[in-house]
Amino acid sequence: MAVWSGGLNPFLAVLPVFPYLGPQGGRSERGGPFIFNGDFPMATKDQPKPLMPHATATWLVDNTALSFEQIAEFCGLHILEVQAMADDLAGSKYTGRDPVHSGELTQAEIEKGQADSSYVLKMHKAPVEVTRTKGPRYTPVSKRQDKPDGIAWILRNHPEVSDAQISKLIGTTRNTIGALRDRTHWNIANITPKDPVTLGLCSQRELDAMVAKAAKRAGITEDAEAAARGDRNEREKLIEELRAERDASHKAAAEAAQEAEAEAWLAARRAAEAAEQKIDPESGFI
Repeated sequence: MAVWSGGLNPFLAVLPVFPYLGPQGGRSERGGPFIFNGDFPMATKDQPKPLMPHATATWLVDNTALSFEQIAEFCGLHILEVQAMADDLAGSKYTGRDPVHSGELTQAEIEKGQADSSYVLKMHKAPVEVTRTKGPRYTPVSKRQDKPDGIAWILRNHPEVSDAQISKLIGTTRNTIGALRDRTHWNIANITPKDPVTLGLCSQRELDAMVAKAAKRAGITEDAEAAARGDRNEREKLIEELRAERDASHKAAAEAAQEAEAEAWLAARRAAEAAEQKIDPESGFI
């Protein structure tokens, strides 16, 4: 039996080459074959896209005769996604959204596209960007259970802060704040005051700004500054006393070392003198 040793397999050279059957611009019956020509048309970047691209594409597939290329280009999707919607092979099922009703397309524009498969649909009215309305700040779902602990901490450590400020900082309601203040909250037995910054409910800068504003409004800024000034003076006095004690101890230790050195020198001197005064028995002299 012959074994292929590498290089071009001679058996592959005689195999017929079949074109890939995939989607193309021309639209046939649902589920019918399409000859893939190598292009994956995508949407142009200059034109705004529908607010709900997949739902809009689903509606256009079900209710118009537009080509897959036109739908994909208008909705900003890949042409294979559009074909999957048409063949009911998409992983997610979308409820169609009428672009005519929303003002993104007109019926005349759809008719132009149906008459000419190379026509590029133009957006009639771009969707309005959805902006969040003014209100309590958003808190992730994973951190909402920590809100009562953060509110309890603020109520205990900063009673001068108003309910409106707490509501804006933490993102809660005044009823919840009132229940925690009056200790009538349904879960009051399990609430432990914790720093909201540590819990991730706000930043330290936001908390400091709120406390400073509340203190200024309550008129306790001067008292707080005076107390801080007094604490600073007492701290400085304590540091000076400790420094003086340290200097005195160093001085006493130096003096004691000098005295010990002098006593040692004197003892050595006396020992040397005593050795010189010993009688030598051979010479007979003192």
